[in-house]
Amino acid sequence: MAEKKKPQQRNGFRRNEYIVYPSHGVGRIVSIDEEDIGGVKLELFVINFEKDKMTLRVPTAKSKEVGMRKLSADAVVKKAMTTLKGKARIKRTMWSRRAQEYEAKINSGDLVSIAEVVRDLYRSDTQPEQSYSERQLYEAALDRMAREIAAVQKLEEGIAVQKITDVLLNGARAANKAALEGDGAENQAA
Repeated sequence: MAEKKKPQQRNGFRRNEYIVYPSHGVGRIVSIDEEDIGGVKLELFVINFEKDKMTLRVPTAKSKEVGMRKLSADAVVKKAMTTLKGKARIKRTMWSRRAQEYEAKINSGDLVSIAEVVRDLYRSDTQPEQSYSERQLYEAALDRMAREIAAVQKLEEGIAVQKITDVLLNGARAANKAALEGDGAENQAA
């Protein structure tokens, strides 16, 4: 009996295509398999997350429901990079509440929301040290953002991290310069 040829595409996703799975980030569809699970034939996307050394099987029928999506378009990447240049927005709420909100943004799979977390938790050398949990969330958001930018722009992940860090550093320098100029203007008015 000849082996049935595996499908190359389902629900707009193709084999060997990089995708974003909200709670895990960028992965690659290695195959579209049919498996018998509990007497029910299910068609599954087999997604490899190389960096995490993890393989995930997602029923093709549930791909939209779980939020699986294609990599961001260049315009979304540009918007995310612009978001990094903005002023950090830190709510005056308990850290545990903010941490939950940051975690939700990271796991949303939305690149611009992840960029907001990176921007809000970034600390330049002149700023106070981060707590361990802040650092963990920052690194998780930075990693998630860098992986997607690297996949979209076909870069090495380290180069994507450097691009993000450069934008953050330039934004911090501009903010410090504006603050210093503001102090100078206040001192002259006095």
